[in-house]
Amino acid sequence: MKWVQLTNMDELETIAHTSNHVIIFKHSIRCAVSNMAKKRFELESTLIPDHVQVYLLDLIKYREISNEIAQKWQVKHESPQVLLISGNQCLYHESHNDIEVAKIVINLPN
Repeated sequence: MKWVQLTNMDELETIAHTSNHVIIFKHSIRCAVSNMAKKRFELESTLIPDHVQVYLLDLIKYREISNEIAQKWQVKHESPQVLLISGNQCLYHESHNDIEVAKIVINLPN
């Protein structure tokens, strides 16, 4: 799995207008829980189909992007947090120690 760094608002519009499924992982580099969740996510990432792009958002640098994600996809901001996005819909989201790649993949349409 290769992380795509989410660093500007324009990328959110691209995500919202794509027909592909996208995962956004919101991560705080200062948080031990977030670091553990990210490490576990990376270990489980082999379950993610190759066609699903995975974005990483650094919440310390880009909090305004996180706020826009919460508004755009109507999901309360949490950290760490993972979202499965399809266009303008958030199909699944989870936070903290409940983040598991298997749960995300189950929510991908066949």
